[in-house]
Amino acid sequence: MTTYEKVMAIFAEPMGHLLSFLYNTINNYGIALIVFTLLVRACLFPLYASQIKSSIKMKEFQPKIQAIQKKYAHDRELMNMKIMELYKEENFNPMKGCLPMLIQMPIILALFVLLRNPIAFIDDPQMLMGVHEAFLWVPDLSQPDPWILPILAGIATFISFSLTQSMSATADMGSTNAMMKMMRYFFPIMIVWLGRSFPAGLTIYWFTGTLFMIVQTFAMNKWKAKKMSTLKAGA
Repeated sequence: MTTYEKVMAIFAEPMGHLLSFLYNTINNYGIALIVFTLLVRACLFPLYASQIKSSIKMKEFQPKIQAIQKKYAHDRELMNMKIMELYKEENFNPMKGCLPMLIQMPIILALFVLLRNPIAFIDDPQMLMGVHEAFLWVPDLSQPDPWILPILAGIATFISFSLTQSMSATADMGSTNAMMKMMRYFFPIMIVWLGRSFPAGLTIYWFTGTLFMIVQTFAMNKWKAKKMSTLKAGA
């Protein structure tokens, strides 16, 4: 086990126990992976919701920020100071929006390590045999699926990126939006390429998790639109 895997084992081992429990309960590794992914994503949902609320809060006083940027364009130091004063007045911490992602990253990386090499973190003999089970058209979930799963994962990733962009894009973020547009096409292609070499079980995790994200983002888009309409009506 590499040093990186040893560090990730702090998170991966408890997740391995959960996956073993699900497998022994369901007796199907593919379905256990899907249930496992949905459970993990559901646990991470409050963090995602926190990010959305933070972005709504940011948009509430975005016009004030733009006014400060225009007024103090000649003095960047003073402009930043005025923006920080505005954050303080609005009781808003811009770093709070990054916190959920920072918390999620070690969990997601641990999941990646666990599902790429489950034998290193699971000592249940029955489970160790289960990782080689067939599921749907895949003869062995420990081996790559050359096309179907990676393509499905790539399509799901493209849809997820599209929904996320529609949720976060603003007119004053031209360069950022351009980069996001590039990632919208590049990242799904990368997922297809990686999915063709990673174990099919890991690709199932990514595909299932991304489907969950699509539903989650769609629901939060509707909630956010309703929230912003309420704010405009009350303005």
